[in-house]
Amino acid sequence: MLSVIRMIGAICFLSILPVPCHALTPSQVFDKVKDAVVVVRTLDAQGKVMAQGSGVLISSGRLATNCHVVEGGASYLVGRGKEFFPAALYAEDGYEDICLLEARGIQGKPVQLGKAAGLKVRDPVYAVGAPRGLELSLSDGMVAQLRSGPPPIIQATAAISPGSSGGGLFDADGRLVGLTTFYVQGGQNLNFAMPAEWIDEVKPGRKPIAQSPSHTEWVKRFNAFITNWDWRRLDRWCRTWTESEPENAEAWFSLGVAYGILDRYNDAIEAYCRAIRINPEYADAWNNLAIDYHLSGNKTAALNAVQELRRLDPRRADELFIRIVLS
Repeated sequence: MLSVIRMIGAICFLSILPVPCHALTPSQVFDKVKDAVVVVRTLDAQGKVMAQGSGVLISSGRLATNCHVVEGGASYLVGRGKEFFPAALYAEDGYEDICLLEARGIQGKPVQLGKAAGLKVRDPVYAVGAPRGLELSLSDGMVAQLRSGPPPIIQATAAISPGSSGGGLFDADGRLVGLTTFYVQGGQNLNFAMPAEWIDEVKPGRKPIAQSPSHTEWVKRFNAFITNWDWRRLDRWCRTWTESEPENAEAWFSLGVAYGILDRYNDAIEAYCRAIRINPEYADAWNNLAIDYHLSGNKTAALNAVQELRRLDPRRADELFIRIVLS
């Protein structure tokens, strides 16, 4: 017990040590990125606007957005204010919901690309886009959770709305860490961004879309069922996901979450173990495995899982260790 108390004291001491802060203020982040965020208008064959979203300039004349923003369009316009330019689809990855457009004449300083994999829970983030056509709207918040990966899908408290899709999620240094993609209606802190690392993976042309739901759709429906407390559909959806993508660690992790909610701890443990066999570096899976081992009464196995978590996320492992030992 004394060693535990000493550990708690050490953690508390470390938590109050001064940490140098070089982060930009929200207004500085906005000033740094505002010229790179544009409105994307999708037009039908008659030239009428059929959809509108946001986009982010990633290089001269080229911008990234979500594929669902430009889906079904005959032509596209990008810009801001009264100045819009014709754009053409350059590259498309419908599975990850990221498309690249080319627009000659579009002005603005391209964003600096960051990495979603470098984020931590509670890090500040800023969403800049055009929700409901309101250009250059800024919302601030923090990373609420990092889902799956690497690189992870970012769950953030920074608010997004219809029209925000394809906008930028920026870190405290003004680097693009994600494209704001969807939110779960009625949920708090359920706003999601696709990792910026995926942008570099989108190649010219079109990537065929599988018949099964896209990665974004799997995650979106998973979170929607949790928000609505629809455990029956959550269970069925996650089982379908693992059947459709048996080598997807995130699918097995999601099934473990569903089983855990239903107090089916042994089934949850099996699902998390499957996820870890596919991806041994899956910190969230090790974390939840330790919790469900503990809830099932197997404290030894729980502490072994904590040890594995420690090499990936020492802070979270220490917090979980104290929770298990003191309970």
